[in-house]
Formats: sequence, C-alpha cells, structure tokens
Amino acid sequence: MFDIPPYVYTVLTALRDAGHEAYPVGGCVRDCLMGRAPADWDVCTAALPEQVEAVFAGQRSIRTGVKHGTVTVLWEGRPVEITTFRTDGPYRDNRHPDTVTFVSSLREDLARRDFTVNAMALDSDGSVIDPFGGRADLEAGRIRCVGEPKARFGEDALRILRALRFASKLDFTVEPDTARSAVEDRALLDNIARERVFSELKGILTGPGAGRVLRDYAPVIFQIIPELAGSEGFDQKNPHHIHDVWTHSTMAVDAAPPEPVLRLTMLLHDVGKPETFFTDEAGVGHFYGHAEKGAEMADGILRRLRCDNATRERVCLLIHYHAIQPPQTPKAMRRLLVKVGEETVRQLLDCWRADCADRADAVLAADIPWGTLIGTAERILEELSTEPAPCFSVKSLAVNGGDILALGLSPGPAVGKVLRALLEEVINGEIANEREALLTRAKALLADR
Repeated sequence: MFDIPPYVYTVLTALRDAGHEAYPVGGCVRDCLMGRAPADWDVCTAALPEQVEAVFAGQRSIRTGVKHGTVTVLWEGRPVEITTFRTDGPYRDNRHPDTVTFVSSLREDLARRDFTVNAMALDSDGSVIDPFGGRADLEAGRIRCVGEPKARFGEDALRILRALRFASKLDFTVEPDTARSAVEDRALLDNIARERVFSELKGILTGPGAGRVLRDYAPVIFQIIPELAGSEGFDQKNPHHIHDVWTHSTMAVDAAPPEPVLRLTMLLHDVGKPETFFTDEAGVGHFYGHAEKGAEMADGILRRLRCDNATRERVCLLIHYHAIQPPQTPKAMRRLLVKVGEETVRQLLDCWRADCADRADAVLAADIPWGTLIGTAERILEELSTEPAPCFSVKSLAVNGGDILALGLSPGPAVGKVLRALLEEVINGEIANEREALLTRAKALLADR
C-alpha cells in the first residue's frame, strides 16, 4: 500500500464521494514505486473543470490551465493539480496541442503521456494501473515513449530533452527506438522556447547519469549548443590530457558536485579550446587564452539560452579563472579572494578537482600533481578564513568610508582609493586589519597626498 499524504487522500475522497473517478497519476506514482517521496502529487479525474471547482467550492482553487482541463486546489495550503481525462489534438508548434478533448476513459488519458514510467495511476485500493508497461520499464531502468516515439516527439519536442533528463536523473538507459528518434528528431528542438530548453539542460547536468547521457546523446546537446560540436573527437595533443575535449568535459561534469552552476561551468569550461589550439615545434598542443575565450563564448551561449544573470555571471567568472594554478601562498590566496570573493574561490576548488579528475598519475609524474596543488590551496583558504579578522574585501576592513571622511577628506573617488590602498597593505601583511592601525595609516596616506 502506498503512503498517500492526508491532504491528497482528502482531495481524492472528495472527488470520489461526488461521484467522479479520481486517481493519483504520473510522476508521483513513479516515485512511489521507486521508494521515493514524491515532490508533488497530481490527480486525474473524470470530472470536468467546472465540476472540480464545484466540489471544492469551499477551498481556494486556481484555474492553472483550465483550457486544458487543469485546476489547482489548495488544501490546507498544499497544492494538488487536478486534470480532467483528455486526449490531445494536433501539435502544430511541436510543443502545445491546438485543442484538447475531454474524455471519460483513464486509459485514453494515460495513452497521451510522454513515457511509460509517467503513464501509471493508483487505484482506490492501492493497486497500480499500468496499461503500457511502465512498472516493467522502471524495474529494467529504461525510459520508453508511450506508443510511437516519433509521434510523441513530434507532438512535443521538449520530450526529447525530458527523456535525457529522466535517463540522467534516474540513471536509466533509453529504450533503442526512443533513443534513435531522440537523435533523429533533434532539430525539432529549434522550435522550443530557450527557457524550457535551459531548464531541461540543467536537469540533465545535475543527474547522476549526466556524463554518460551527454556522451551518448552528443548530437542532441550540440543541437542546442552548437559551439560544443567542435570539441568532440578534438585531439588535445598534450601529455597532460588523455581524452578528447568533449570526453574530458563530460567526465569533468560527472566529477563536479551536482549543482547547476558547477556543472554548467564544467560543461562549458573548455568550449574555447578548439579556437585557441596550436602546436609547438615538438607537436605538443597548447590552448593559451582558452579560458578567456571560453568565458566569452559561454556568456553568449547562456544569454541565448535565457539563463538568469546571476548564474551566467558566476559560470563565466569560474570559466575565466579555471585555468590558473591554485594559489600556493597566503598572499596569492588573499589576492584571488579580493578579486572574486570567498564563495567563488570555494567553487573554483571544486572546478579544479573536476578538471583534473581524468588525468593519469603517470602523465603527471614530472609535475607536482594538481591534486597536491588543490589541497595546498584549500588548506591555505581554511587557515585564512579562521583568522580573527579575515579581510578579503574593502567591506571586511575594520574601517569604512565614513571613517575616512571623518579624517577630513571630501566625498568622492579619493575615499575609495584610500580604502583600496589599505586593503592592499592588509593583503600584503604590511598592516593588521585593526581599526586604530588602519586609521593611523589612513592619516599618513592623506598627509602624503
């Protein structure tokens, strides 16, 4: 028996008591079968939208997508999305049905859904209603379209990326016919809003199967980010790199913590390599300036995908700095902290680890292993962050602009110049980050003006 939350059970009971069939459906059933707690619960019903609203007249409801049969009921503040059984008409935009037809058959409703693992419902006795073999596909770790894959992807091309997202998130494989159609029909993704594409891409990247899915479905990824296509099979001709650029990037994605900013960074961190590649007289490949070029390219890619500004700016910053050597002295670490901030430095540590995850120890025999450099940098960062008054920015100084003005300086750019000079001396260890010491030094700086 599945553990249906009380608020969902109450909604189901209200519909059934009013004479309407009602079933939990879709992802919540899939998650229950996998032993996971569903993030949300969807209900499908034979009741028409106006009948749903009548049943819950005493509750707050939102006509979320009433045109397509969906009403969201808030029961004790918890949302339950209730959708009338329906079939879909033509999808002329490869995303939304032009029309929907309300029906009385649960099976017809399940038949319109994307994948078998999402086309199951729970009956009132707790049994699973599974007309398309979703439970067997779950047990086999397989993503398979309901019906003909080309028809499903032609209706809604975003399902191509959804298939990859589920394969990554659940660490499943994609059934061969579904996989073949996903690659063959990838051009349909050009018709999908970039915001939706980007949302699915983040889902792919943050799953445990991300690297494998990226490699297996490279043509699909290149359809939405063509700038990456040149990295596939690109021989780096460098003893420090044992894979082509694309394989390395996908392995770096896997090695990074499953957080969107870090995995987007590793996906795009070497996008500038093909354009900056050259070989020296010995035939060894080099990529001078690839980090700066990559940050520039990543900015354009993420803008096109309608990425939010905070994520885009952080990803580009990490790409810009990913090729520098991890700081090996407190002074060098302080300088990096001043430039990018502590949070970014900690993310850079994760990026550096991910970037060197596929380097062989034998390749690094003549060098200090990057793992050692990263470990040293992390130790220095922890030591600095536990100092009594860690100072990595002007805001961290024990004095502020008001203190400088109180010394007799007029408002203007000179105030910031004095504060930055004080910060520079603190970073260099020339002066302690203590109020009296800083004020004394500020007076001396002003006297020298």
